[in-house]
Amino acid sequence: MYQRIGFLYKDYIYKKITVVFDDTFYLNLAIEQAILGVKNKQGGPFGAVIIRNDKIIAQSNNMVLVNKDPTAHAEIVAIRAACNVLGHHQLTDCIIYASCEPCPMCMGAIYWARPAKLFYACTRFEASEAGFDDSFIYDEIALKPEYRALISGQLNIDGATAPFEYWAKWGDKNLY
Repeated sequence: MYQRIGFLYKDYIYKKITVVFDDTFYLNLAIEQAILGVKNKQGGPFGAVIIRNDKIIAQSNNMVLVNKDPTAHAEIVAIRAACNVLGHHQLTDCIIYASCEPCPMCMGAIYWARPAKLFYACTRFEASEAGFDDSFIYDEIALKPEYRALISGQLNIDGATAPFEYWAKWGDKNLY
């Protein structure tokens, strides 16, 4: 960014201005994304911004309604975009800014993406007051499968472990 500071024979003299954005700047961008998504009727009031080396590499709002995809939360959409930009499945050295504390699904995705940091503006309790209550999911995850509301359980079938056995023998692994 440059600022004009004077004249010299009809030409401007410029000096370079170093703009330093802080965490609150990026967090406010995430909040703006959240509001934009609501205004555009794309999904719930959630936004995310991902930076690396002080540059925005991805930003998104919740896209659940427009994409008809229950996994299209702001954080996940932004993670997908950032990974595409970086050409890698991990967000090492990146910082994620979210307008709200991530839900359990997004938190899992964030851990898998391995960013350096995560900052959020609102807590899950504030989200709950607005009608976005994830406490049921948090509670369910802690339960043994046989006690969960969603009927689930392991079916013992022949060959179930074949993918893991194949993986164990695979020589060119790209671990994540």
